[in-house]
Amino acid sequence: MKQLTLRSFGDLDLLAGHTRKVITLFSGGLDSSYLLMELARRGFEVTALAVDLGDETDPADLQAVTDHFGAKLVRVDAREAFIDQSVLPAIRAQARYLGTYPISSSLSRPVLAKVAVQHAQRLGCEVILHTANQSQNSLRRLNGAIRQLGFEGWHGSPYEFGALPRETKIRLLAAAGLPNFRARGVSVDANLWCREFESGSLDNPEAFWVPESLFVWTAPRHTEPPSPHLSLQFEAGVPVDMDGQRLAPLALIAELNRQAGAFGIGRYSGLEHLEQGEKVLEVREAPAATLLMQAYRHLETATLDAELIRAKLTQEQAWVREAIEGRWYGGLRQAADAFIASTAQRVSGTVHFRLRAGAADLCGIRAEQPLYLTDRDTWEQDVARLRSQTHVDVEDDSVRVLPYVSGAAA
Repeated sequence: MKQLTLRSFGDLDLLAGHTRKVITLFSGGLDSSYLLMELARRGFEVTALAVDLGDETDPADLQAVTDHFGAKLVRVDAREAFIDQSVLPAIRAQARYLGTYPISSSLSRPVLAKVAVQHAQRLGCEVILHTANQSQNSLRRLNGAIRQLGFEGWHGSPYEFGALPRETKIRLLAAAGLPNFRARGVSVDANLWCREFESGSLDNPEAFWVPESLFVWTAPRHTEPPSPHLSLQFEAGVPVDMDGQRLAPLALIAELNRQAGAFGIGRYSGLEHLEQGEKVLEVREAPAATLLMQAYRHLETATLDAELIRAKLTQEQAWVREAIEGRWYGGLRQAADAFIASTAQRVSGTVHFRLRAGAADLCGIRAEQPLYLTDRDTWEQDVARLRSQTHVDVEDDSVRVLPYVSGAAA
């Protein structure tokens, strides 16, 4: 299998004389727009692939940039695929980085890679490009997924070894007729599951500040807050109902981001490691992810045997580790996912919360196949009565179950 990694703009020069068709992941941001300019300058036939995972990008803005550089814009709505292939498995796997915050790009990059590979094969493109650099974990996640999907051809990011100052890219794009890009600020990576921020004022973990304007779901509201009472219903591990209203997962997640976000639930800050071990700071908001995983765990503890849950915790760690290290389509994550999915069949019921500023208090669990007690006093009396009817006698290495006689020696 021929798999060749592209790492610099010099590699684009080498490819220019040997291939014409290139597909590149396109967000409309500075890096992806600058890459379109460099590809156009080299005479490539470019497909700019914009994959919608719920980031609410303006299609008109994307079209303006691609038209400017003569690229063909292809927009793909992959929100449902993202939910089915990444989000629902993440809920079941309790997918948090080191148990702290919900993972996000680890879930989205495999979907982006899969869409890119499918379109590259359909269009006959020999090159798949993206814009991740060495300070972004997306580099190994996108490259890893493309390789694991079996794409035969060049793939990678010219920014891996071709780091350019942001101001230089802004100046060159302005000279090419696109003057609207701004000086360096916080980088935003958004999808329907999580909004993630890095760089700019977040660069230094020892002294960082987070502009309040970054937040959307958890931003303060000037309207009447929603009801603090919240219920979430699951069927075989899938969220299907919110507050008594039957909703598809896509609509449920959007509404939960709005309702839980109004209480400021789901803000996180923390470090994440790069491929060689260095750490970078990331800030994120993920209200729906926070409550769906919390509700799932409560319902799981109500329906699954304790030893099964302990075994599942180990599989969750393997699942998350493989996802964040860019091995989404590898055998270990898929095997862990199969184990975790098998445990979800019993996870059906409803979890009730009361929301308050920054937190959700558990108010009730109602499972369809519960293992919990609802009346401990009655249970203790029933069990005592049942167990008092027999006792175990050990004699000559054999065990006999005898009727219980009051006052008999134990």
